[in-house]
Amino acid sequence: MLAELTLRDLGVIEEAHLDLAPGLSVITGETGAGKTMLLTALGLLRGGKADPSLIRAGAPRGLVEGVVRLPPGHPALAEAQDSGALVDDGDLMVGRSIAESRSRALLGGASVPAGVLTRIVAPLVTVHGQADQLRLRTGAQQRDVVDAYAGADHAAALATYREVYERVGELRAHLERLRGQGAEAVREAEALTQAVAEIERVAPQVGEDAELDARIERLTHVEELRVVAAQAHGALAGGDDAAAPPGAAVLVASARRGLEAAAQRDGLIGELAARLREAEYQVGDIAEELGAYLHELDSDPATLEALHARRAQVRSLLRKYGASVADVLEWARFAAERLTDLDAGDERIADLSRQLTTAMEELGAAAERVGAGRRAATKALAGAINGELAGLAMPGARVDIEVAATDLGPHGGDEVVFSLAAHPGAPARPLGRSASGGELSRVMLAVEVALAAARGSTDETLVFDEVDAGIGGRAAIEVGRRLARVASHAQVVVVTHLAQVAAFADRHIVLDKRSDDAAASTLTSVASVSGADRERELARMLAGQESSASARAHARELLALGRQGR
Repeated sequence: MLAELTLRDLGVIEEAHLDLAPGLSVITGETGAGKTMLLTALGLLRGGKADPSLIRAGAPRGLVEGVVRLPPGHPALAEAQDSGALVDDGDLMVGRSIAESRSRALLGGASVPAGVLTRIVAPLVTVHGQADQLRLRTGAQQRDVVDAYAGADHAAALATYREVYERVGELRAHLERLRGQGAEAVREAEALTQAVAEIERVAPQVGEDAELDARIERLTHVEELRVVAAQAHGALAGGDDAAAPPGAAVLVASARRGLEAAAQRDGLIGELAARLREAEYQVGDIAEELGAYLHELDSDPATLEALHARRAQVRSLLRKYGASVADVLEWARFAAERLTDLDAGDERIADLSRQLTTAMEELGAAAERVGAGRRAATKALAGAINGELAGLAMPGARVDIEVAATDLGPHGGDEVVFSLAAHPGAPARPLGRSASGGELSRVMLAVEVALAAARGSTDETLVFDEVDAGIGGRAAIEVGRRLARVASHAQVVVVTHLAQVAAFADRHIVLDKRSDDAAASTLTSVASVSGADRERELARMLAGQESSASARAHARELLALGRQGR
């Protein structure tokens, strides 16, 4: 759920902080107080476009921050961490910063593309405003509603269908490539055959290029290396001539023996003698390795020439097929697989055709399961929606849901159409062409109530704006009652002008507009109200006079109804 929302320097809001809670929260206030800006801020947190015109006049930038609280193990937390976000005990920090030059999106303290917020945050905070109600006019949105209502088994069937659909697409694309092969394919096969043969003939080994460089460098400077190695060997091991001065190994051994003779008289001398013994071993080992090095040092010009020739072969492959021997070998593997396709010809095409036929049969069966799930869900969904419409000032209104067969696509082989008969005797017309804005908002609310009952508790936040457009009186009370019912399954936030709706809230937040004469500007404050303050706000909404005794009495009646009538 959305636990906190903070705005700074957006529209008429200099700074506002909202602490939200589970259940139903309502946001009220006079026209122009900034309720729309709160919805805009939520849109920004969901990855919406950052428009510099949103910045409060005179401010360098605007900022919106939110805290989305999720239970441990929620998939969105793992996805956020994969994007670099830090998660604090299930609290996911989300932010957007807007400036004239650029905007930034933040997730868990990490800077991310705005599209990451769309992918992770938008499914957690759903906004039902006028634009969202318009989307209910589309067949795709209506199909998604049916799918959401149909349950977990249907969701699994739909996922299986999509997997098979993708496999069918891959097989078709592969077949088209093979069938489109002609003279160009012959030329490609010839070039690949020559390239693979060249790589196989050279047979490079991983790391060989670096090894060749090292051996060539050694043989190119072999005489210089021989001289310095011989000098070092003589200095350490001494010369073969008896008259030659002793080497370092002999001198170190002599010094060590002298110290060991006196070690009993001074512990420090004993420690130094031990260290000289280690040095004696090291000097001896190095002298021995230098001797072996001199013995194996090869100055044969033919060997050097052969190494140069080998390096030329390997470097030729690197220029053509990759930056390293490993890249060359990987390219050869890919080329061999491509040759299999090119050389197989009719046999490969026939095999893929058989695979496609089998996959198409699987797809048809999967589509039938998806369609059956949708058809089974539509009757119950339509009944649930119509049961809600009766109490939303649409007596006798009826929603029909039809599932018709169509060509197979990414979402199955069905077209879903919602139709609305607005009153008894009226013909049912497609919702996308017949419903008014007020009717559509109430249908949307009825849909949400039905979905909430079907899916049970969820961590989602549902935000409603203008759901009470064009209604009042008893219908408004029923809207409030149904919003409270949805809030028993999910967190619900409602922007409303109706006291009848606000009375059902668990938390009431008021935006208060005030003028700053010194700054020649209008600012908005935000406060959570309860008790007498809440009565006054409801009275203002009812009569425009918060001090009116009759309005206050009516407000108390509504609050009592809101507590008792859920």
